[in-house]
Formats: sequence, C-alpha cells, structure tokens
Amino acid sequence: MEQPTEQPAEQPSAPTSKKGAKKAEAKAKKEALKAQRAAELAAAAANVNLEDDPAQDNYGNRRTTASAFSKDAEEVEIRSLDESHNGKKVIVRAWLQNSRVQSAKMGFVELRKGGNWNIQGVIMASEQEPIVSRRMVKWVTSVNPESFVAVEAMVKKPLEPVKSCRVSGLELHITKCFVLAPAPAMLGMTMGAASQPIVNFSDEGAQAGDADKGPETTPETTVPAASMLTHLDNIAMHKRAPVQQAIADIRVEVKRLFRSYLEARRFKEFEPPCLIGAASEGGSNVFRLAYFGEEAFLAQSPQFYKQFEIAGGRERVFSISPVFRAENSNTPRHMTEFTGLDLEMEITESYTEVLSVLEGVLLSIFRGLQEKYAVQVTALTEDGFTIDRCATEIETVRTVYHSEPLLLPEPGKEIRLTFAEAQKLLREEGPSEFANVRDDEDMSTPQEKALGEVVRNKYKTDFYVIDKFPETARPFYAKVDDAGTTVGDGVRVTNAFDFFIRGQEVLSGGQRIHDPTELEERIRAKGVDPESAGIKEYLTTFRQVGVPPHGGGGIGLDRVVAWFLALPSVHLAAYYPRTPKRLLP
Repeated sequence: MEQPTEQPAEQPSAPTSKKGAKKAEAKAKKEALKAQRAAELAAAAANVNLEDDPAQDNYGNRRTTASAFSKDAEEVEIRSLDESHNGKKVIVRAWLQNSRVQSAKMGFVELRKGGNWNIQGVIMASEQEPIVSRRMVKWVTSVNPESFVAVEAMVKKPLEPVKSCRVSGLELHITKCFVLAPAPAMLGMTMGAASQPIVNFSDEGAQAGDADKGPETTPETTVPAASMLTHLDNIAMHKRAPVQQAIADIRVEVKRLFRSYLEARRFKEFEPPCLIGAASEGGSNVFRLAYFGEEAFLAQSPQFYKQFEIAGGRERVFSISPVFRAENSNTPRHMTEFTGLDLEMEITESYTEVLSVLEGVLLSIFRGLQEKYAVQVTALTEDGFTIDRCATEIETVRTVYHSEPLLLPEPGKEIRLTFAEAQKLLREEGPSEFANVRDDEDMSTPQEKALGEVVRNKYKTDFYVIDKFPETARPFYAKVDDAGTTVGDGVRVTNAFDFFIRGQEVLSGGQRIHDPTELEERIRAKGVDPESAGIKEYLTTFRQVGVPPHGGGGIGLDRVVAWFLALPSVHLAAYYPRTPKRLLP
C-alpha cells in the first residue's frame, strides 16, 4: 500500500567528547575486570581437584552422561513435573539460568528449558548417601549461566512457593550435576537483557558519542535493554529468551489455524516456486541472480501461480511460502523476505464470497489463539481436559511488550467500509491533517493508523475491512467494478480490498480479471507491455483455456503475529529477519 521510502544519506559520525571518551574507557575497564574475575572463578571451579573428594563421581564436566545416573531415576522435562513426582528421583536436562551461594554448605540454582519453564534447584552438602561435598556445592554454584547441564535430584515441595519460577510448587534437591556444554564466562548478551523489550530497531552499528548516553533501560527495570542489532548478533540468546520462544509458538499456531480452517472448506495446499524466470507482475522490486548463464528472480508474489492453479481446475487453493521484495524500506513494518499465507478460489456469484472466506479465516485465527479446546488423554477413553491454546504464550509476550487484547467484532457485525467511506470518516472524525484526503489516492501509513483509532473508537473493533479501492491503487489484474462506480475525478473502483488490525494492513485481496481481452487492456493501461517476459506467459494461460471467475488474497504471516501482539516491529515476529542492511545470521 505504500512506496519504498528513500533513505537519507549517511552523515559523518560526531567526534566523541572528552567526557564521553573517559566514560567509555572507564566502562570498558570495568567490563574487562568483571570478565577477568568471572573467568578466574570459572577456571578455579573447572580445575578443582576431585581425587580426594568423596563426591567426585557426582559432578564435573562431561561429554555424555552414560552410566552417570542412578538406574531408578526417571528422566523428565521441567514442564512435565507435577505433584505425582513429589518424593521421586528424577533426571533433568536444562540450561542453568543463574545461581547463588547461601553458605559454604548450601546454594541455589535456577534451571530452564522449553521457553519459560523453570524450576529452583537446591544443592546442600551431605555426608550421607548420596554424598554432596562442600566442593561440589561450590562447583555447582560456580557454573557459568546458560551452560547446558544434566542433574539428578529428589523432587520435594518447598516450604513456600518459589514465586520466581514457573514450577513454583516443587523444587529439585540436586545430588548429581554434570555440565554437558559449558557457556563462556562472559556472554555477549545476558538472559536479563534478552528478556527486556527492544526499543532500538536500527540496523546501524553504535555511533560515536553513544557512551555519553549509556545503555538504554526500560522504565520497570535497571537491566540494560539491548538493541535489535545486539540481539541478532547474539542469535542464540535472542531465541532463548522466553518472549521470543512465545512469539515463535504463536507463529506456529497461526499457520496451523490458517491451514485447518481452509482445509475444512475444501481448499487444497500447493507449493509455488521461489525461483522464477521473469519479474512477476512486471515490477522492478525483485531480486536478480545468475542462473546457469541466464538471469533468474526470487518470486515477489505467488499471485500468478495461484491463478494458474485455478486455471488448472483446482477450484480452491492455498499456499504458505516465502515472498521476496527488493524494496529499500527500512521501517518496522517491512522486510525483504517474509512468509505469505495466500489463497485463491473460484467465484460463483460475487467477489464478496472471497472476502467472506478471508474474513472468516482471519477471525478464526484471532479467536482461536485465545480459545480453550479439549484434549483427549488417550484414544481408548473419553476422559480429557481443557487447555488454553496460546493464552500462556500471549501473556508471556505481554509481560515484555504491553498491549491491550485485540478487539474483535461480534459475529455478524463485522465492519466493512468502502474506500470512499473510510476516507470520509477520516476527514470528518480523524486528525485535522487528514481533513483533505482524497477518495482516488491510496492511503499512507499515517492515514491507516489514524483511521484505525477512529474505527476503534466508533465501532469498538481493531479488525475491519476497506473495500472498493480505486484502480489507481491496485495492480493490473484487479477486476474493475462492473457497476461503473467512480470516485474523485472519475477514477473507477475495483472489487479489491484490504484488511486491517490495529490500524495496520495485514491482507490485500480481491477479484482477478479472468477474461484475456479485458486483462490485456488493463495491462496496457498500467503501462506494462503484454509481450514482456513473464507477462506474456501469464496472459497466454487465459487464452489457452476458459478460466472461471476467481479471486483471493495474500496475508503477511509476520504482520499478523506482530500486530495481533502489538509488537513494536514486525522483525520480532520473524525467525531471522531480513532487511536491506541485514543478511545474517
């Protein structure tokens, strides 16, 4: 809906002030000293002499735990621990998140696995079997945070619930502890920093003079907040943070809900190619690459291939595939690679059939993410229980990126506005700077966000549709309204629409032109040569066979996740975000 923004030329960095240089130097020395001390402690712990330690077989660095644990110990995941394990001996493999020494005979560790599933571990010296020595207590509490460990422990109830841990009603009394993969003494980014909200999404490195400002912190904590650049340069810690684990789980569920809704309505999945022989849709925002002596492109849309499927008699199709856009847009809502959720279907009477299916699938996703559903324990009984699909993950995200729940319309009261109605609403009830918006010009991002606020206040919903976009704002394959409706200075409207949540677009769709003569006219009207590579083959398909009326839409998966959770950037919803300035990791 928007054109790529031009990027200002880079300005030379301002020289570092003397005060800033001194602060930076002092900070560097402090960090170096801290790293040295941590390394010394780790080395001392690693080099402890175990030969005369009666507990020598119960701890240390190992590559494998074969034969290390008791035969009667049950291997369990932290998420599976419950009251039934109280008093039992278990084996747990997890990351050691942090530790603290209570005394020479006692210490505490926190073990984490599976996102934000964590439990407190207690290590106490004991001369009785199983023996735990003071040296073992010291060694265990000196293990570097984020090391991967395997422990054998007795499950017990704590005197009081451990509020800092998700498994609060149980704790592990550790009798054996082995480090399988040690972490370095100094991490590039700590779990504390990785779990703070990101406020700087720039792909640029730190500028000189930043030492004067010091590290950014959030209002609720004194833990420094790392930039997105730091997060991606420390990708393992970024992905270990519970908030990122939760976002990834929600993303997976969105795809599952999308697929299940459509399959229940006779849609068939297909796989469009990523490598194509011509710039799709005649656009210039494509990535070019060498291909066995010829030139190939990365697909900027599966649009043509969805229509080829309809022409081939598939009736209703969908795909989940990567999409590539060579747009130099460095904004929180753009990426050069994203995942598209696309569908296409035959039309019986009206293009609103397509609109209704797309509206249904998105509302099904949004409602489904927050609903409860039944789980059957075994296939042989009718016993079961009810769990929240993603409520825990959503709450985890909201503890870091605060947001209000998405307001959805009541069934049967969905909001559909024509483009002209939306612009009129913005002129009359929106901010004054939009008092003169036109009905024949596409919306800008600020207009979309302002309209989102107006709709939320007026209709009490964050989800709505804008229909009948002017032909000037739609591609050549968009079907023009047969009624001849015009806006502005005689600009015709199309059977095309966009869907919005929280004032930001997540879907574009509409009816496609299926008549080859009409399609060629529209291609020429858009200034595209119908004989150009890619376009010629596309047009030929409609001349080879009779293609039924059809339509569809494309949903940006990353945007659905990001805007549903009200994240400050779509980059947080991607596994490995790609921007004009980032191809790693």
